[in-house]
Amino acid sequence: MTLTTLDVAPTDAALASHATVTVLVDRCAGCQECVVRCPTEALSMDASTWTAIADDTKCIGCRQCVRTCPFAAIYIDGPMVVAERVSRPAHHLQQLEGNLEETRLGFSSWADAVAEASRCLSCPDPTCVRGCPVHNDIPGFIAAVRDGDLDEAHRVLRRTSFLPDVCSRVCDQAVQCEGACTWSLAGGEAVAIGAIERFITDNAPVPGVQIVSERGRGLEVAVVGAGPAGIAASWELAQAGTSVTVFEKDDQPGGLIRWGIPDFTLPRSVSSRAWEALQEAGVNLQCGTEVAPGELERLSASYDAVVLAHGAGVPMRLPVKGEDLDGVWDATHFLLESRAAVAEHRPLAALTRASEGAGAGAAGSQANGHAPTVLVLGAGNTAMDVARLARRLGANAICVDWMDRRFAPVRPDELEEAAREGVDIRFSTTLGRLDGKDGHVVTAVLDSTRQEAANRLPEITARATASEPVDLVVMAMGYRLDAGYASILPGVPVARRATGMADRTWQASGLIAGGAPAFARHQPIGQLSLGREAARVRASLAVGERLWVAGDALVGPSTVVEAMAQGRKAAQAILDEQPKRDGRLAAARPLRVVVGYESRSGHTERAARAAAASFEANSAQVKVLPLSSIGVTELAAADLVVVGTWVEGLVVAAVQSAKATRHWLAGLPPLGGKHFAIFCTYGVAPKGALAGLQSEIEHRGGEVIASAAFGPRSSAEDSPEKLALSALDKLGVKPAAVASA
Repeated sequence: MTLTTLDVAPTDAALASHATVTVLVDRCAGCQECVVRCPTEALSMDASTWTAIADDTKCIGCRQCVRTCPFAAIYIDGPMVVAERVSRPAHHLQQLEGNLEETRLGFSSWADAVAEASRCLSCPDPTCVRGCPVHNDIPGFIAAVRDGDLDEAHRVLRRTSFLPDVCSRVCDQAVQCEGACTWSLAGGEAVAIGAIERFITDNAPVPGVQIVSERGRGLEVAVVGAGPAGIAASWELAQAGTSVTVFEKDDQPGGLIRWGIPDFTLPRSVSSRAWEALQEAGVNLQCGTEVAPGELERLSASYDAVVLAHGAGVPMRLPVKGEDLDGVWDATHFLLESRAAVAEHRPLAALTRASEGAGAGAAGSQANGHAPTVLVLGAGNTAMDVARLARRLGANAICVDWMDRRFAPVRPDELEEAAREGVDIRFSTTLGRLDGKDGHVVTAVLDSTRQEAANRLPEITARATASEPVDLVVMAMGYRLDAGYASILPGVPVARRATGMADRTWQASGLIAGGAPAFARHQPIGQLSLGREAARVRASLAVGERLWVAGDALVGPSTVVEAMAQGRKAAQAILDEQPKRDGRLAAARPLRVVVGYESRSGHTERAARAAAASFEANSAQVKVLPLSSIGVTELAAADLVVVGTWVEGLVVAAVQSAKATRHWLAGLPPLGGKHFAIFCTYGVAPKGALAGLQSEIEHRGGEVIASAAFGPRSSAEDSPEKLALSALDKLGVKPAAVASA
């Protein structure tokens, strides 16, 4: 669908003023980082001094130049020249009880959508894309809306996202794409990226699965779990022609987006769309089929690859006196039961005990004409969903959370909506104990807490500060991984935390230098984005032979968009690797080899390049890199990793591989059976250096299939070429000379 006419004012009164740019020429090194990233071409280079110069009349005060300058040579004074963010009208429900009507509205007109899209700078190096866990081309789909072309907007979105209608509704954009918007980083209000994305999906059909390649033909893949990670993995594989079978323990697919998010935030018609499209595309969905950890080996024997996307669905419970009483539920149970009750216009049985003659809390209150009370432990997004559903069941809702409100990980709009609907939200409060009558909970005793900083746990400051009569208690404090799966998956959960120096492209973008903007609730937006990226990349590395993990099963409880990003990455890794359950390499795919070296004198590097040349002569696809440049991305993309190092230490004392090599190994994730070949170079005697290197790799889950030590007098039988041929033989690849014979 293409818009042909727009009735929108092109500018705002604020666009009449400009900011002032100061360039400190004694600091400017002429690197041009600022010039290439300025979205308005307000910066250029003075050819005589090779320093940056600015045209103030073009400067809009976005301060990208300030963030990207590595020498702090630029300062900006003055306003941000941008129109105000287009607001969306609040939607207050007149009748709350029994009403699952959506409460957050999208843009109501093309004029509003285009006006907001016009605030986007189309940055040359868009930080919003880095802030988005799935790396949507945000400037691309915004430009399409600005041009009135929803078909093009969808084309842009489906390159990276399979759930744009879901994510636009449930993403916490303030700490993701919008928090990383250049206007946010400059201290202002971000472009409403989520609202624009939603406008696209609300006003044009979201496309179904479309075959885009034949890369997956002949592959059979099992996906365990039908939530966001499973959806993304299945979709990516299906559009490459892969035969996909999905095993889901529940009786319906969708996972979190089906049972965990109420209709007033995510309507069922939206949450069900993805699986309708996947089944139409031929994905074999088997609901009511749980795959236990002990069944993985059997499953792996029947499929070329397995993706574990089973989520983190074990509810956390607070170990307090009375937590085993009747009427103490977890959030999953409550969300499923209450959502069905509201949809079917019937009361929740647990809240109608009075009318049935039970003599406990709800009994007394309801019998006297008062609404029952639901106590919700937690004040995060799930807790808000529970409390708001309780209100729709006609109950009073109290949320308590032991954290200080300043540090609680909940969206402000969630809190505002819940409070407006009558939820009593109490921070710095925790549950001390639960008292019961006839085995059913009737009273909650609350304690007060204090939290001094976000990185410090709250502490109880006063006990039994309040006593509340309750009819139902719901523990909505989050979820954890299934212990059975966690015990067999090495390195899980993976920390969403970046370590070491950030990649040059991240540093140069200015996102990390953006700090913790107010729009992002003072969260370190660059570090959060780097952490999510580390987890996304980690999903591409198999955790076992032909076994990948993605989503909450990999990182613990996270978000829909992160799970989608990881599921897609795992599927891409499968398509790249083309695994076969009989152990054969896929037809017409070359062996992928990464040769890494740690070299001081050059001898080890020469040996590495000689081995690489031998692999290349046998039709392998080879990369030669210093060990320090080999990370998860390189490991995931290799069938064989060759590690070359040198021996250090005294002959009469301990001899081992180079310290830098051992440091590199210590930073590796679990290697999931990845094949390695290793060698060391030495001057006098290697002693146990090679055995020690092999032991460290195997301790991390790698398999060493060939090894060698090269000294000053090594023979042709003990050479890099021989090492390469030995590794090829172990992998079942015939050397070129043998193959031609």
